[in-house]
Amino acid sequence: MTQPPTPPGPRPPEWQRPQVPPGGYQVPPGPVAKRIPEDLPFVVRHSKLKRAAVMVPILLLLVLVLACAVARLALPDDADSTSGDAVAVAFFTVCMLLVFGAAVTLQIALVTSGGPVLAASPAGLWIKTRPTRGQAIWLPWESVERISRRRWGLEKLLVVTPRDPRAEGSLGVFTAVDASLLKLFYGSGFTAPLTFADRRETEIMTALTQLSSGRISIA
Repeated sequence: MTQPPTPPGPRPPEWQRPQVPPGGYQVPPGPVAKRIPEDLPFVVRHSKLKRAAVMVPILLLLVLVLACAVARLALPDDADSTSGDAVAVAFFTVCMLLVFGAAVTLQIALVTSGGPVLAASPAGLWIKTRPTRGQAIWLPWESVERISRRRWGLEKLLVVTPRDPRAEGSLGVFTAVDASLLKLFYGSGFTAPLTFADRRETEIMTALTQLSSGRISIA
């Protein structure tokens, strides 16, 4: 197949011709912010109360099991056991409560201290890029491929998958490491909690369906 002839007439100078992006060119990511804005029509935040209501009973059960195991070893069923052994078991139990309590408190603080986890408007949505920090990215509805719901242990997550996977490529090394497990399991590190959100799951999904106006797939 022959190439069409070059049209007659003067040709534009080199700087006016269309420029081909160099190798390795990536589409610039959407705007990134350290905290999701709270002035959008629909905003979702973490619920510390819901998360604590799940974590505290698990903590108490774990400490109780450990305390019973230690008591079984330290307090044999004979006359050799003393009140000092009982005090040691009680001290161990208190220490475990303090250690695990501090760990749970720190985990809740890290997850909930980053502000809102999701905000949406008729133009698009803000979604967190890291599960433990407040960094977020703006995605117009046209750049979202689908929104799905997945379960991660005791937690149910809202997963936002962008049409262009390169949207996650320029968010930094720490973001890539922090969201690596989520991206491995779900194909996207853009997630928001449903189980531990301050709004009901049905309310969140209904709002996203209305604001997106059928432009994306929501499951």
